[in-house]
Amino acid sequence: MNMDSHDKYKPISLISSFSVAVIGIMTAIKNERNMRFHLITALIVLVVSIYFSITKMEWLFILLAIGGMFALELINTAIERVVDLVTKEYHPLAKQAKDIAAGAVFIYAILSVIIGMVIFLPYILKRF
Repeated sequence: MNMDSHDKYKPISLISSFSVAVIGIMTAIKNERNMRFHLITALIVLVVSIYFSITKMEWLFILLAIGGMFALELINTAIERVVDLVTKEYHPLAKQAKDIAAGAVFIYAILSVIIGMVIFLPYILKRF
């Protein structure tokens, strides 16, 4: 988005705001392997959730896990981009910023797997 200095504080419409957000999500899906992995995993989890007819409360946890994972991955990607924009050279603080953001995603991914196990293991065990 190329803005002149006098335009940078102009409010944008709600539709334009949504459009920019969708473009950001699509850019991350197109360019980030981990984002594509999360998308495929989310689709599998949604299909499995429908198959097992999980409860409304279980759906809430699944949707929060999926939405949180996407949101954190987008934030992580944004942090990586900003760090890369600021410096192309190795800097310990740049590495720490990237590593810490990746750590946040990793913690949430572990939590999401635990949520999935708590919800799906009883359904899977019932089938056998």
